[in-house]
Amino acid sequence: MESARQATPGDADRIAELCVQAREELASERGAGVFLAHELRPLPRSAGPLGPQDEGDARRMWVGTYEDVVVGYVSAEVEALADGTRLGRLPEIYVEPGARAVGVGEAMIDMALAWLRAEGCAAVDAYALPGMRDTKNFFETFGFTARLLIVHRKLEE
Repeated sequence: MESARQATPGDADRIAELCVQAREELASERGAGVFLAHELRPLPRSAGPLGPQDEGDARRMWVGTYEDVVVGYVSAEVEALADGTRLGRLPEIYVEPGARAVGVGEAMIDMALAWLRAEGCAAVDAYALPGMRDTKNFFETFGFTARLLIVHRKLEE
């Protein structure tokens, strides 16, 4: 049975493994090089802290499980915009390929969105690279739509 829960320090090693898998999977996607270097946090170097998880912190992480095994993670952040609006961000979501399409991602997103609503966010941003149709479709089931396209060009040396 699939479920989700807030991540604990005991999940750090497994989350680090999943982060490596996620980045390896993304590496072959169009636009991944700059995305991995610019938008994502560096890979965890060890099983250290998962980041702020105390009340009042503007960041949370959840894990998704299938039959009590951690098979995915999602992180959420709150960002204050210049006009005072609070914007939620889902910088990372990953579910192992063998555990997709069984409800793990949905369970994690539901928890993240509930927390972002409780934090007073007016909207939520998440990422899908060009060509990642399944990811785009996944987010669309939750009402996400594109709000910005970033175009990019490499400069020849």
